[in-house]
Amino acid sequence: MDYLQNARLTVHSRESLARLVLEQGYTLKAAAVAFHVSDRTAAKWVRRYRQFGPAGLGDLSSKPHRSPRQTPSTLWEKVLQLRRQRRNGWQIAQELKLSRATVSRILRRSGLNRPRSLDPPPPVIRYEHKRPGDLVHFDIKRLARIRKPGHRVTGDRHGESRGVGYEYLHVAVDDHSRIALTAILPDQTHHSAMRFFLMARAHYARFGICIRSVLTDNGSCYKHWLFRKLLHRHHVKHRFTRPYTPRTNGKAERFIQTALREWAYARSYQNSDQRLNHLDPWLHDYNFHRPHSSLKLNPPASRSGLIRNNLLSLHKLHLPSRSMANCRTSSMVYFSIREQCRHHFPARIAPAGAFQVWPTEHLNSSMVRRFS
Repeated sequence: MDYLQNARLTVHSRESLARLVLEQGYTLKAAAVAFHVSDRTAAKWVRRYRQFGPAGLGDLSSKPHRSPRQTPSTLWEKVLQLRRQRRNGWQIAQELKLSRATVSRILRRSGLNRPRSLDPPPPVIRYEHKRPGDLVHFDIKRLARIRKPGHRVTGDRHGESRGVGYEYLHVAVDDHSRIALTAILPDQTHHSAMRFFLMARAHYARFGICIRSVLTDNGSCYKHWLFRKLLHRHHVKHRFTRPYTPRTNGKAERFIQTALREWAYARSYQNSDQRLNHLDPWLHDYNFHRPHSSLKLNPPASRSGLIRNNLLSLHKLHLPSRSMANCRTSSMVYFSIREQCRHHFPARIAPAGAFQVWPTEHLNSSMVRRFS
């Protein structure tokens, strides 16, 4: 039972009042003064306690005993039956000779007042590919740049920073292992999408994972012909989500929510650079240490397929996406995965002339050529 914050009597106080009168010999007036209520109220609770005991001290329903003008249950069912036939409120009221207010009240109480309530909720389809790299989910989340702590931390909306701009968190999540990669890039154009795909391809190669297909939304950066040609050159199948249905890219959407809760909004950052500096440690913890509920509380790296020694060696290395090049300031993108290996494993030098580095400002049709 819910009570007002300043209610004079609760069930326990009512029982104490009744006991004072019936057991200790207090008069109704003295008991009413002790509990700061009227004599009539004190008499009511004493009478209820004498007749029904502690069970009678609760609040009674305010529903009337008789409602002669209440809509009959048979007419109620007819309204619901017509509503399930996609009739609107005006048509139902006209056919059954009821007022539109009555029909609206019936539909609202039955939860059928909105058209979407007539359709059953879509079934939850959960899937998981059998091997790492069979499908990698890509998505982008826009984040406001930080000039000073905002209202999420201070609770004050009067000191908002306007005109600071936005930066974009590009994410990639492997469907089987849940191994993730993130990078903050200045925009969400096809240049940044291509750049991030190359970073993701190199990142997953360190786990022995070859990307065979990617799943993206229908954003212009992913539908650009240069991005599609880049995927084609690397023999990667491109799949799209259903339009206006974010749940079809659910793993990426869920990872973004986790990143926002545990990294982006987990603490107060003084500026955007401080937030960026916390991204690598959090992503390392997510991939190697944080238990994942869908993986039986194992970290994503446990599903990479690498043997223990290789996985421990990989764990000691810094994540390549920022150690190779800062996403904000660097103008170089390593075109080949083997170039990444050369950068992080100096002892394993690949043949000279096998790689080429391209500036990001030259990410055009010539970029997607294959070098051998």
